[in-house]
Amino acid sequence: MTRPLLLAAALALPLAACQPGPEGPNGTTRDTAGDAFSAIGPEETVQFTGTEPFWGGKVAGSTLTYSTPENVDGMTITVERFAGNNGLGYSGTLEGRSFDMAITPGECSDGMSDRTYPFTVTLKIGEEQRSGCAWTEKTPFTGPEHP
Repeated sequence: MTRPLLLAAALALPLAACQPGPEGPNGTTRDTAGDAFSAIGPEETVQFTGTEPFWGGKVAGSTLTYSTPENVDGMTITVERFAGNNGLGYSGTLEGRSFDMAITPGECSDGMSDRTYPFTVTLKIGEEQRSGCAWTEKTPFTGPEHP
């Protein structure tokens, strides 16, 4: 299976489990006609975070920085962006393992703070799958800036 097809399949899995209505986070709209996801523009920087294990980072254009408590400065990789029907995907390679991240609209909690994030994240590094939350400057989280 090619990477774009694999990423499309990865985007379809979380979408099948959770389908928000046509009104997305912060007034963004979800296209029900099958057009590409547009709630996050290609020029926006997406920030993401997850727990257990703790991880996070950001992606701007084709550059993604992935960080952990062991590597707070993070590792930078090149990624391809894919806009699906109800989500956005990024794929690349991290330390020789496939890196596939799907971002979909929906309220998300990191479980550690009083923040509510507008997007959910499903991340697969090699065979390991993780869940987290994401936001952009245009579609920010709500709650305390410094929890």
